[in-house]
Amino acid sequence: MTTVLPVSYKVCRPWLLRVHYLRREVSTSFQFGLYENQVLKGVVTYGRALPVSVLMSPFGKAWQHCVLELNRLVLQGETTPNAASYLISQSIKQLPKPTAVISYADAGKGHVGYVYQASSFMYTGLSHTQKDWVLKDDPERHSRTLMDEFAFEPNRVEKLKAKYGHRLIQVERPAKHRYVRIHASKTQKKRMMKDRRFEPLPYPKGESKILACGKPIGSQMIIF
Repeated sequence: MTTVLPVSYKVCRPWLLRVHYLRREVSTSFQFGLYENQVLKGVVTYGRALPVSVLMSPFGKAWQHCVLELNRLVLQGETTPNAASYLISQSIKQLPKPTAVISYADAGKGHVGYVYQASSFMYTGLSHTQKDWVLKDDPERHSRTLMDEFAFEPNRVEKLKAKYGHRLIQVERPAKHRYVRIHASKTQKKRMMKDRRFEPLPYPKGESKILACGKPIGSQMIIF
């Protein structure tokens, strides 16, 4: 039997640090787990740690308080067919109404976003590009992981430059595919679509990669 249930951040944490390819924690408001035969096979998390411009971008100021980002999706081992889209769809049903879920597929990492297409998200196009600080001799270390070394401290870039010297460089971040899905009543959805700031576009296609750091998580079971 396959089911999706709310889980604590404590349950999610090893999945974020050991299985997800970014290997870093993230701010979350809601967390859900995919259980198959009572064994945890994956997690999905949603958070609000977004710039105001992003919160307002899909439906404007009136709906910014309803916006969540699907900021982590992690599965491990053999799962049932369409397990990822099932986890997303069933978890969204358990979010409060109204909610607008934003998620990004990292084109720079070979992601197209097929799981969001299978989960009935709308495609809104590519995000804006920007520049990231990275280490030229350690390109796999994510920029956010690097910046977190001096999280909540002033002059973070200067401190990174002092620590890493010429190894620290700026590179252009590839644009990401952006997807949006509404979870709301029929009346709310109609109003949100009327206020939308985007036009749904045809889904992008192409080869997609599955990324993970590959460190296994021990079996975690539901205890009733």
